[in-house]
Amino acid sequence: MAAEKKKRRRSEDDNNGDDPIIPFKNRLKPDSAILQTLQSFASSSSSGSTSKTPSLSDLSLSATCREVTDLSLTSVQSTIESLVLKIAKSILSGNGFSFDVPSRTSANQLYVPELDRIVLKDKNTLRPFANNIHVTKRDLFYTDVKLFQDQTQSDAVLDDVSCMLGCTRSSLNVIAAEKGVVVGRIIFSDNGDMIDCTKMGMGGKAIPPNIDRVGDMQSDALFILLVEKDAAYIRLAEDRFYNRFPCIIVTAKGQPDVATRLFLRKMKVELKLPVLALVDSDPYGLKILSVYGCGSKNMSYDSANLTTPDIKWLGVRPSDLDKYNTPEQCRLPMTEQDIKTGKDLLEEDFVKKNPGWVEELTLMVKTKQKADSGFEHFWISVPIRGLSAPEAAAEGLALAEAAKSIQGWAYSSNIVILCPTCP
Repeated sequence: MAAEKKKRRRSEDDNNGDDPIIPFKNRLKPDSAILQTLQSFASSSSSGSTSKTPSLSDLSLSATCREVTDLSLTSVQSTIESLVLKIAKSILSGNGFSFDVPSRTSANQLYVPELDRIVLKDKNTLRPFANNIHVTKRDLFYTDVKLFQDQTQSDAVLDDVSCMLGCTRSSLNVIAAEKGVVVGRIIFSDNGDMIDCTKMGMGGKAIPPNIDRVGDMQSDALFILLVEKDAAYIRLAEDRFYNRFPCIIVTAKGQPDVATRLFLRKMKVELKLPVLALVDSDPYGLKILSVYGCGSKNMSYDSANLTTPDIKWLGVRPSDLDKYNTPEQCRLPMTEQDIKTGKDLLEEDFVKKNPGWVEELTLMVKTKQKADSGFEHFWISVPIRGLSAPEAAAEGLALAEAAKSIQGWAYSSNIVILCPTCP
């Protein structure tokens, strides 16, 4: 059937010859008529161009409107310089600075029939750019998502501005988001409110993002225990370890954030307490410890305010795994990335400076084993200063016996107290 239709269509085309049928051909105007219409359009356009087009200034409008014009490069530079000078005078007078920006909202638009176009009215919006409001890095990113596209871009701009101005990020009223927590034997004021961290429950007190408002630190602790993992922190807080051995327990729940680093340094400086660190026995645990002690490369420009000197590495150390007969189920094989990170750390200057770190890292890379500080085998070292070796040994035994009596530990006998000092 289909073949017959094709044959019939081919036959009809042959009969038409060179005069194929064009649909609606009888409705088309001849070329001469179309050319005549176009010529009339051109004539009317040329005659209308001789009349002057009205401008906004020629019209008596109910509202004042604004228009931009083409300016020379010299005029643009002069306008920018005038604006900068105005801002500088405002800052020097103590008023901060703000911009009068023309409002481009729909309420500030006007349709002008005489011009047959939409124009902008003269309403301005005052945009202050200096106040006492604090924002986080995330808030800064959301001020213009389309501009930054990714928070790493706004973070980089913030760091660049801090470097150029020679100030900290907190000086720019940019603060870190809450992440770290603290619990234990410390009382401090937070924006005028006194906080007792022994009464904060198992969760502890969130470290304030604005460290400048933290003050009046008081403590009867013997040391500060810096914990890498949140799980280990919760276990210590739940058992109220800080009451058995007077201490302050703090964690950033993994990677150190700025607020926790600032808070740790403030405690160290004001309370003059030793800081003991409990991190995983893997390259990343040591890397986290190095950020607290030596700083990070991303914020090296502010390392003076963010680093806490002389942090003692309690463990878990690679040598501890055999030294205390850690079960095989608590040991994990290192991945290729772990081994690479460990080798890279061995090339860092701050690691080479510490022979103990080099020895432990070398052992870790050699054995290709790592361990989590959250396992039931828990190492805690209490510095005993001013004691002779026999006195320190006796004190160590007493502490070990006290540790065994801590309630709630699944394997309380596995808590080891290293005496007399932290290497």
